[in-house]
Amino acid sequence: MFHHARGTFEVSIQPRPAPDIGGVACFSSDKTIHGDLEATSKGEMFSAGDPKAGNAGYVAIETVNGKLEGKSGSFVLQHFATMDASGRDMIVKVSPGSGTGELKGISGTFTIIIEGGKHSYDFEYKLANGE
Repeated sequence: MFHHARGTFEVSIQPRPAPDIGGVACFSSDKTIHGDLEATSKGEMFSAGDPKAGNAGYVAIETVNGKLEGKSGSFVLQHFATMDASGRDMIVKVSPGSGTGELKGISGTFTIIIEGGKHSYDFEYKLANGE
């Protein structure tokens, strides 16, 4: 059975030294997440393309630590996103086997919504024990 957790988050993204790979940029991220998921996260992102022109892509990994609807633990979110003239395409999923504590065995999809410069989420998830 899938559940939905919803809420908002703030994110701070900082540039990091670029790897020795032409055209690739590196960033770190820190998030504070509110709502059904009360947590913080730290992540690393690689991007390429020309985001100012609307053509780019990124991959990222972030570790989320906190409480999901009262259950404590952590899990890793894996990001894959692109944008071009046809729009944005973003997939953010729980990395299999990454859950700890009461969130061990978690799976799901974390949908990021950006409207009016504000970030929110809809997290469709399932726990290993079927909760």
